[in-house]
Amino acid sequence: MMIRSLLRDFFASATNRSASSTAPPKPTEGLCVYAVGDVHGQRKELEALLARVEADAARMRADGLNTRIVFLGDYVDRGPDSRGVLDSLCALAKRSADGSGIACRFLLGNHEAAMLDFLKEPAANSQWLSFGGVETLGSYGVRASAGTTEPARCRALRDALDERLPDEHRRFLETLELMVAFGDYAFVHAGIRPGVALERQHPDDLLWIREPFLSSPRRHEKVIVHGHTVVERPEILDNRIGIDTGAYATGVLTAVALHGVERRILATAP
Repeated sequence: MMIRSLLRDFFASATNRSASSTAPPKPTEGLCVYAVGDVHGQRKELEALLARVEADAARMRADGLNTRIVFLGDYVDRGPDSRGVLDSLCALAKRSADGSGIACRFLLGNHEAAMLDFLKEPAANSQWLSFGGVETLGSYGVRASAGTTEPARCRALRDALDERLPDEHRRFLETLELMVAFGDYAFVHAGIRPGVALERQHPDDLLWIREPFLSSPRRHEKVIVHGHTVVERPEILDNRIGIDTGAYATGVLTAVALHGVERRILATAP
């Protein structure tokens, strides 16, 4: 994946105005955007949240708004059904592409990046097995143990996953985006490096950063909507919105709906 190229393509097509003015931030005029936090193998919670989002989106469309869903990454690992989550997201992507369903955008999370790295170089990226990869492998019928580092065993696990991974899942994972913007909002997985222009952000920061992003009070070019860092309840601040409520541990999967100057939270029950 040519990540730098993805960033260049993103900024070549982005014509949205900055949120650095004193006016309240808004998505693109006439649009309601839903951002969905980290799913982590929780298919049941994903389906429950999507039912709420789609019902809400139907009301927004009845009021004359267009609708979009942005998924913030980390679809796999930790939870019990990463394969099922990817089945659901691939079906959504297909309906989005052919116009039969709500339009969706899908971001790359650090866990998908780690999974792809393991598929390319398993021994060098065996750490994936220790932070969720074992659960993902299990969802594809591959038994593994956290902490495995022996090169031959890592290659055998990679080969088993490679054999069982549907082509549709592979294409989905390999075409995930790093950043999406609508109006005064930019959507990324983890956050951004404060003080660095959006077009110059390093992919590692977009996928992994916590500090100094989380504690920074500065206004960015756009309000950053992100997941990655688990919070007890959604954080809706002047410069960022964090919505990873730890679905794999809490059973609560969260989305934020943005339209006009409104910011509304939709979530599953624990």
